[in-house]
Amino acid sequence: MLKKAYLEITNACNLSCSFCHGTKRDIKYLTEAEFKAAAEKIRPHCSYLYFHLMGEPLLHPSLSRFFEIANDLGFKVIITTNGTLLKKREDILLSSPALHKVSISLHAYEANQMGISIESYLSDCFDFCRRASERGIISVMRLWNLGGLDEKNAYILDKIKAAFTDEWKEVYSGYKLSDKVFLEWGEKFDWPDIDGEELGCDHTCYGLRDQIGVLSNGTVVPCCLDADGAVPLGNIFESDLSDILSGERATALKTSLERRRVTEELCKRCPYARQKKY
Repeated sequence: MLKKAYLEITNACNLSCSFCHGTKRDIKYLTEAEFKAAAEKIRPHCSYLYFHLMGEPLLHPSLSRFFEIANDLGFKVIITTNGTLLKKREDILLSSPALHKVSISLHAYEANQMGISIESYLSDCFDFCRRASERGIISVMRLWNLGGLDEKNAYILDKIKAAFTDEWKEVYSGYKLSDKVFLEWGEKFDWPDIDGEELGCDHTCYGLRDQIGVLSNGTVVPCCLDADGAVPLGNIFESDLSDILSGERATALKTSLERRRVTEELCKRCPYARQKKY
């Protein structure tokens, strides 16, 4: 059993963040039939389903239907969003019994000209967090940009403190601000790139033992950081996921991770895995 799967419902995004790897793939939105087929194959392997790998999931016009399908299959859904569409898509999100958690990348504001004020952006995010809490949904506001624009971080932090006045409790990687509302800190990191510098092979990660990713074209990849399918393990629209995960390439990669001697070229170039202590 895996813990989670990242099913990329679209690789399109309405922003262009400097910290994001982006993708060279053609823009694609999963159809309802494709989503259902992929989700049904994923379900025997895990119960947590993320609606992204790359892209902004709240852009998808079939978002409501995807939640219905996920709920019918018994998934707990996690959304990661830049927050710009929360107000527009709030009714869909808060009415879904399948929604478990929403992570909001507040550091997106640093990296973009959004066309709205930071005050309006933060207000929409805070309002959503409060309403989600009332529905029993976890919200995590992220500032994964330590070393970025410190003055903007300080401003955002002051606004968060003014909006959430309960006593903050320190938790792993951040703070609990109120019931089911959290703030996470994190350092900037570079995405692995197949054309990047080789960093070594004596590390491991959660790929294939905790998570998998499925790109919008159906390609199954070992983790959520394989933005362009550099380590294709198979295609979920063509094969059963069990067969893909027991295939030669997936088995060899999992063994290399267990032995801390990674063999895949993308994995040798992963700064995130090397800075983590697994």
